[in-house]
Amino acid sequence: MNKYLSKKQLFAVLALFLIIVVAGYITFFTPNYYSLDEPVIFEINEGESFVSVAERLSATGVIPSKINFRIAAFLYGAEKKIKAARFKIPNGLSYLDLLDLLVHGPADYLRNIRVNDGQTIKWLSGKVRRDLRIDSTAFANTARNPEFVKSLGFDQPTMEGYLFPGNYKIYERSSPEEVIRIFHKGFTDFWHDTLKSRAKEIGFTIHQVITLASIVKGETNLVDEMPRIAGVYQNRLRIGMRLQADPTIQYLLPGGWRRLLYKDLTIDSPYNTYKYAGLPPGPINNPGKNPILAVLYPETHNYLYFVADGKGGHNFGRTYSEHLKFVREYREWLRKQQKK
Repeated sequence: MNKYLSKKQLFAVLALFLIIVVAGYITFFTPNYYSLDEPVIFEINEGESFVSVAERLSATGVIPSKINFRIAAFLYGAEKKIKAARFKIPNGLSYLDLLDLLVHGPADYLRNIRVNDGQTIKWLSGKVRRDLRIDSTAFANTARNPEFVKSLGFDQPTMEGYLFPGNYKIYERSSPEEVIRIFHKGFTDFWHDTLKSRAKEIGFTIHQVITLASIVKGETNLVDEMPRIAGVYQNRLRIGMRLQADPTIQYLLPGGWRRLLYKDLTIDSPYNTYKYAGLPPGPINNPGKNPILAVLYPETHNYLYFVADGKGGHNFGRTYSEHLKFVREYREWLRKQQKK
């Protein structure tokens, strides 16, 4: 006989231990079933606490007890290991199996993606494929689907121009519709009442502002130059002069941007601003804050021309003869570069 415990007491201790083990096994290892469509799609947000996750899992009916789930997480050491992601939770997982899923996946994780100022739908399609594992063709087709575009409140054929540049956090393998709505929300958040009023004040529709802003962005990356270039184009529009904007021709080239040839200027398209007066039918890229503000608040001047200066900026001219002088200077600079 144990000198510390009698047989009866030892039996009681062993029975209690067995009860605890069985109860623990039943609580943490046996399947939990929910009465929802399966699998349940469950998102864990970046920075969300484990307490919040447990609360939501309980509230949606995925787990029967948030207390037992939190105890299991404490024992498993999982409280600080769950990741921000979108999970597909199958039916019949135990608490520990569910924790293993939330810690190790598989899942669609929250990723950072940046829409750069001036990117086109075509370029964005490649980026969402690389960064978010979304089919690039499906993304491009959705962004150019008139019915989907109309569902967002636009009377244009594509979303070109309205996918706002910025940094976004998006789950991998999200649907193209979801991603486009997120990018578009960036635009609607930016386009506030003050900007709407300003557009009306200068006699532009939203579409005209974004279209011209996309051309301005196509011309320069220098923020300080954007209002001046916007002023040049608005001066031309005011007197009925063709915009003759190279970026609108570049937009038509199937192979992407390259040095333009004279034959390119003869392409028969409403986007050819050398051939047709006024603005093209729509934006040629997705402009950000700076080119949009440049169009809304252009520099006031008498310039009608500009040409690259070879240093990353442009020389601006008021007359055609002044413009030709700057063109000669630029061509001379090019010749010198080619001889180096």
